[in-house]
Formats: sequence, C-alpha cells, structure tokens
Amino acid sequence: MLLYKYLGWEKTMPQFAHLPLLLKPDGTGKLSKRDGDRLGFPVFALEWCGTDAETGEPTVSRGYREDGYLPEALINFLAFLGWNPGTSQEIFSMDELIQAFSMERVSKSPAKFDQNKVKWFNEHYLRAKSNAELAPYLLTAAAEHGVACDPAKAEQIVGVMKERVSFPQEFWQEARYFFEAPAEYDQAVISKKWNAQVSAALAAYAEALPDNSEPSANAEVLKALFNQTMEAQGLKPGQVLQALRVATTGAAAGPDLFETLAILGTGEVAQRLRAAVERLG
Repeated sequence: MLLYKYLGWEKTMPQFAHLPLLLKPDGTGKLSKRDGDRLGFPVFALEWCGTDAETGEPTVSRGYREDGYLPEALINFLAFLGWNPGTSQEIFSMDELIQAFSMERVSKSPAKFDQNKVKWFNEHYLRAKSNAELAPYLLTAAAEHGVACDPAKAEQIVGVMKERVSFPQEFWQEARYFFEAPAEYDQAVISKKWNAQVSAALAAYAEALPDNSEPSANAEVLKALFNQTMEAQGLKPGQVLQALRVATTGAAAGPDLFETLAILGTGEVAQRLRAAVERLG
C-alpha cells in the first residue's frame, strides 16, 4: 500500500484482503512447510525443488499432484480454508465457487488444516469420474510394469475398484491380482476357512467353469454356478466364499467377488483354483 502511495497511484489502488492464517492440524500454531515434512503431507501444489536455507543443500518437497490429488479436489478443499458458503453444501465446481464467494463469508478466525478432509474430497472427485476417465491411470501403471492391458478390461477393473481407493496410483497397487496370479495367500483366512472339504469344493467349481482364457460369463452366471456346485458338494456358499476369494486373488477382501471373477475370465479362475488346491492341499 505504501508503494502505491509513494508512486502516486493511490486513486487506482485496489482493495486488499487476505484469508485468515492456516493452523497446524492439531490447531496449535501456524502451519509451515516443516509441518508437512514432519507429519507426512504435501504443502505445495506441485513438487518443489529448492535449497535448504541453512545448509545450502538441494531439497525436494512433495506436491499434491505427485501424491495423486486431483486438481478439482484440491481447489474445493482450499476454498473452505477460511471461507464457507453459509450452507451445508461442500462439493463445488469452480463456477459454483465463483458464484458463491463473497468477502462477507470469509472468517476472521484462523483455519485448521485438515489433511483427512482433502483426502475425502479426492475420493469424492475420483469416484465421480467415469471408468473411461480413470482407465488411463491403470493403463499407464501397467505399461510401466511391462504388463499389457486391454482398455476395455482396464475400464472394468477401475469400475469395481474406484470405491476402494483414494488416489489414482492405488488402482495398480490394489488391483495387481487382476494381472498376476497370487504367489501367496492370506494366512488368516487359510487357517480358518481352508480344509479338505473346501478344497474339494473349489476343485469341483474349477471343473464346472468353462475352460477358456477370455471372460465368457457375467457375475450372476458365475455366482449361480458356484451356488449349484456348493449345493452338490453339501456346503453352504458362505462356508467357501472367503476361501474362493483368497484362492483367486490372494487377498482376504476386495470388490464384489463374482464381478472380480468375471473380469479375470473363467479359464484364468479355473487355473488359479487348481493351483491353490495343489499348493494348499
């Protein structure tokens, strides 16, 4: 403001305003870059390469983009630091923010930085995207790992996985079993659910599945076939479901099991079941 006055521009000087200070996540003291480093969250929109003021050594600070945060999630989160619309609405597009913003709704109190809230925004915007928009994240990661993936299959995978991830890079981390047969099995499930009867029932299901390498049946067909096979084996489906998941994916939890099997394809599922029966006895 002094510069405007000294340069004789006082008549055209804009009105200045600023948002309240940002506080640390626990509400004690002003947020700093060091707090992000200490608590494990980014404080820059993009990765920032700089120099340590004390040692002169080069430093690299994480960025929200590189950590997998979507631009619209970060914008929506930042808009609520020191401002609120006066309603219960939390999800705003950029145009909606522009229309809703007013200085009167800017708080005078410091705003506490809540890293869990920006993660919540990210999950919302990620899940709102179409499977076609999300598939490139998985395709890129698969290519980086030397794994070929059909775009249509990638769309199916992100479709069943997007409710279970918070960041785009987690599609590959959480869905590798769609591309690689399990090398290990969740031992907690195996110790409780695997026995000779269950093993025989899964072997029977493997034999009942059409033996081809491409997906050939939808989830409902695979589920009906499973229920029929379990009935013939004298078992309730619930006695075998967890063992079926672990035998085919290695994991104790995941998206809808029969949708997962449909994406894998009946030939691949049968092969994995036979391998599990052979390895686990």
